[in-house]
Amino acid sequence: MTAIQTITPNIVIRAIEEKDNAGIARVIREVSAEHGLTADKGFAVADPILDTLYEVYHQPRSAYWVVEMDGEVVGGGGVAPLAGGDGNTCELQKMYLSSKLRGKGIAKRIVLQSLEFGKEQGFSRCYLETTDILKAAVGLYEKLGFEFIDEALGNTGHSDCEIRMVKPL
Repeated sequence: MTAIQTITPNIVIRAIEEKDNAGIARVIREVSAEHGLTADKGFAVADPILDTLYEVYHQPRSAYWVVEMDGEVVGGGGVAPLAGGDGNTCELQKMYLSSKLRGKGIAKRIVLQSLEFGKEQGFSRCYLETTDILKAAVGLYEKLGFEFIDEALGNTGHSDCEIRMVKPL
């Protein structure tokens, strides 16, 4: 996994540690609430794993990076094998950034790092699910070469994510 990346003197991207579980879960809940992505609608905020992301991404072929600003976790994103997938597809997961970080190119860095990790792990494509509410994210994924597909892949449990995209690695 890529080592610590210093973005600015007060912003770093690094691999998730167990101590980050509460911080990244807080960010995911706050960003979800900000955009109206509620647990009852089948979005990631409802995932039972939300409070144990270190353990989830401490599995083979999985990685998660957190973004720290002035020592506080303010975002993150990662990649893991697609649940119920074909073994050749990874999924970009839990990409959430506090409003303090948006527009600084940090999401792009995490996506590119995730794609590189997926390729290193032998995956041939990367899948993601999102929603039209997150227009900036959808635009970023398009710029990075993700293409829209009609049907969901795997078994993510995110039934209300109406946008599905895939990119060859």
